[in-house]
Amino acid sequence: MLRYPNINPIALNLGPLHIHWYGVMYLLGFAGAWWLARRRAAQPGSTWSAADVDDFLFYAMLGVILGGRIGYVLFYGLPLWRGDWLYPLKIWEGGMSFHGGMLGVLAAAWIFGRQRGRHAFDVYDFAAPLPGVGLFFGRIGNFINGELWGRPTDVPWAMLVPDPNGGAPVARHPSQLYEATLEGLVLFSIMWWFTSRPRPRYAPSGLFLICYSVARILVEFVREPDAGIGYLAFGWLTMGQVLSLPMLLVGIGLWSAAYRLRTPSGNFVAAQ
Repeated sequence: MLRYPNINPIALNLGPLHIHWYGVMYLLGFAGAWWLARRRAAQPGSTWSAADVDDFLFYAMLGVILGGRIGYVLFYGLPLWRGDWLYPLKIWEGGMSFHGGMLGVLAAAWIFGRQRGRHAFDVYDFAAPLPGVGLFFGRIGNFINGELWGRPTDVPWAMLVPDPNGGAPVARHPSQLYEATLEGLVLFSIMWWFTSRPRPRYAPSGLFLICYSVARILVEFVREPDAGIGYLAFGWLTMGQVLSLPMLLVGIGLWSAAYRLRTPSGNFVAAQ
């Protein structure tokens, strides 16, 4: 078994200013998404410009941060909010919901599309490969923070995690690293390959929802349920699975509609 290295969550101290690794991971995620979106916009036949990418990423950043934090507080953090009314503002302590962040980005992308005369799903389809980058770095941030651990286990790669109650270390699944791999690297690789050439409208969005929700539902089977919520039913059903199931159903619906309608994507110049 492996011993958790107890990484200091503060990356750099500048007097009274503390720069946390969690914040650094978010910056890396946004920077990586911006660079990749710029590359995709430069692809021959793309209807996106570098300026479009810059403006869209600004909207998306606001959507991720506001939606992710509000979603986490509402879905998982109500007990903490009751004990500390400033808790929603303490982003540096961790606690961002992907599902909330996704809703925030959907709203931001819809507003961006309306302003630029783009179909909302063309914006969603263009952005579909990008969340995998942020998810990878975000889950690494969870690992550094020592949060969102998996259930106790005796697998050889288990992490010996300090007991918060002062007891002996507990061997747990490093579920943050599972998610960094599945929701981050694997999801990004699939989506980057799939969107490398024109696909019907709705197809990239549908595939993203299917892949993410399947990965999240699977990892939830070995992830410790959130404190204050526990299992919702059957001794295994978690909030993450409940929130992911509608995503899976919507993804299947979008994938079906994409190949039934075969509407050309507005992200590429129409073939003559």
